[in-house]
Amino acid sequence: MPQDNTQNQKDTYFVAVKVFLMNEKGELLIIKDVYDDGWDIPGGRLRNMDFDIALEDVVKRKIEEEIGKNVDYKLGEPIVFFRHERDEVLPSGEKSRKRIFAVGYEAKYLGGEIELVESFKEYKWVDPATFVPEDYFVGGWLKGVKEYLEKIKINKK
Repeated sequence: MPQDNTQNQKDTYFVAVKVFLMNEKGELLIIKDVYDDGWDIPGGRLRNMDFDIALEDVVKRKIEEEIGKNVDYKLGEPIVFFRHERDEVLPSGEKSRKRIFAVGYEAKYLGGEIELVESFKEYKWVDPATFVPEDYFVGGWLKGVKEYLEKIKINKK
C-alpha cells in the first residue's frame, strides 16, 4: 500500500502585514470588505516587488492603499503572528484555496482623515473591552484578533 506523504509536504503561504490601529480612546479600527462583506483590519499581502523592502515600508504602502494617504500613525512592533485560510475567485471564475501567514503590528492612530479605497465600504472604531470579535471575524483573522485582544489586555495590567 502506498504511503501518504501529504502531511509531510511543505506548505505554501502568502505573507501579509496587518495593522492593529488604535486611536486615542483605545479603540481598534476595523474595515469592511466589499467583495466578501467580511470585516478585516488594515493591511494585506506582500507583492513580488516587496521582497527586498522593509516590512515597515510595506505597512506604509498598505495603509495608504487601504485607508488613505492622510492617515498619520506611529507604527509599533509586531505583536501577533497568525494564519488564515480562504477561498478566492480566480479570473476564470474558479475558486482557489489560499493560505496566508500574517504579521500583526501594533500602531497608534495620530490623526488624519480615513478615506477607504473602493475595496472597502465601511469602517468602525470598536472598544476592545466590549467588542465581540466573533460578530465580525472568522477563521484565522478571528484567531489573530482574539490573540491581539488578549495581549493588550495583559499589557494594560
